[in-house]
Amino acid sequence: MITMPLQEQPNGWHGSRTTSEPMAIPSILTLTTRNGIVVFSGGTAANSLVDVFDGVREANHSTLSYVIPVSDNGGSSSELIRVFGGPGIGDVRSRLVRLIPEDGEEATAIKHFFNYRLPKTYGPARNEWLDIIESNHSLWMGISSPKKELIRSILNSINVEMLKRLRPTSRFDFSGASIGNLFLTGARLFTGSFEAAIYLLSSICAVPSTVSVLPVINTNFAHHIAAGLTDGTVITGQNNISHPSAPTNAVPGEQPMSPGRRNLKDAEEHDKAEDANGPGTLPSLRKPAIAISKGDEEDLPFRIERLWYINPYGQQITIPANPRVLDALGNASCIIYSIGSLFTSIVPSLVLRGVGGAVSSLHIGSKILILNGTTDRETGPSTHPFTALDFVAAIANACCESRGLPTPCSEAQYWQYVTHVVYLDTSTSPKVDKDAFNAVGIETMRLYGRKDGSGKGGRYDAKALEQALEVIIGRKDLKGDKTRRNTLVG
Repeated sequence: MITMPLQEQPNGWHGSRTTSEPMAIPSILTLTTRNGIVVFSGGTAANSLVDVFDGVREANHSTLSYVIPVSDNGGSSSELIRVFGGPGIGDVRSRLVRLIPEDGEEATAIKHFFNYRLPKTYGPARNEWLDIIESNHSLWMGISSPKKELIRSILNSINVEMLKRLRPTSRFDFSGASIGNLFLTGARLFTGSFEAAIYLLSSICAVPSTVSVLPVINTNFAHHIAAGLTDGTVITGQNNISHPSAPTNAVPGEQPMSPGRRNLKDAEEHDKAEDANGPGTLPSLRKPAIAISKGDEEDLPFRIERLWYINPYGQQITIPANPRVLDALGNASCIIYSIGSLFTSIVPSLVLRGVGGAVSSLHIGSKILILNGTTDRETGPSTHPFTALDFVAAIANACCESRGLPTPCSEAQYWQYVTHVVYLDTSTSPKVDKDAFNAVGIETMRLYGRKDGSGKGGRYDAKALEQALEVIIGRKDLKGDKTRRNTLVG
């Protein structure tokens, strides 16, 4: 066993760590030529921290890459997947639109346009859609003619695809549809490339060249996930895992490759409709899920133990990550696991082939977990919520699974995937045992938070968080920040 004292550890490491494997210390040249920041995140929650990450990027004169999962099959994305197939694009669209620089009337108009959702009922939604593609909707106000005609041509293209797919048993449901999601899907179908669609939307939105939004899988197909609970229950589909439209109907002990007789009738009904799903696809992956809940979810009966990808019939599959994601990790000096849903926003990116090995690389000095301010359905049940160390364990296990290593991994391996934990100490936050973290060589940093709607202080102060990240990473801008606040604790 080898123990590395503090002064001998590579850039960004702190604390004493023990390992039975020989360590190859990267050269100084290797450490200094990599200067990228990679953020693993989902969509909505992490959008609130975009300015924080951009401030850290600017202070360190580095590139910034957001790695986004594409396994979401709920909300308006579920209808796009049902009719057109393809990946779940909602979180990618959400991040691209959030990155639009707020520097003028047109930027504001474009942001509003791509964030806009049609009415929640079919008739009014379809009428508004026709007004948009016919250029009669007020959404076009403030958008220049060249951009307007480019956007409209893509929307007209997907409208034609909708008409091609119209069947007596199936039609596209416009209810609550996101215009940005429709544009991305139309661009993907038109170009035949998901990344080309992202590039087109990035160009229209004027996303800075120093920032990249990378789908963790570059694909034209739908990819789904399943979660296994500690009692053997399997839940298929991200929507059912995170925010089901109806009470979870998973059966204890059911395996994903054996849906059981209870699904046969549903499967027969779904097979009567002609859509992008092949006959035999699990009903839980093809049923409508436009209406979702993001606040009143029931507790899962047991903890989530692991997560994996499945094919449409529920069988476990192994998928390689987007090569551009692996390139970004190869150029990274820092990794950040952002706030958001642990098992549906972070873990789906980590379990992919190639990611775990890249994350464990010694050239990445800081691997920072920004701990959620509260627990949720995925990190419950409320009677036995996840602790901060449980969050780290989930990340480490996902990375080990990506590498084909046995899981659960030992606590002695945690530091390979997480070196720092930033957290809020509130009544709603996951509990942090500093002694336990010290024992495994992971540093913790407690911050003051801002009060949320409940008055419990469950939100990060943006300035405090930015300063904390700069302290951990090591700010390259020597001018510093003369307005630094005393927001760090401990």
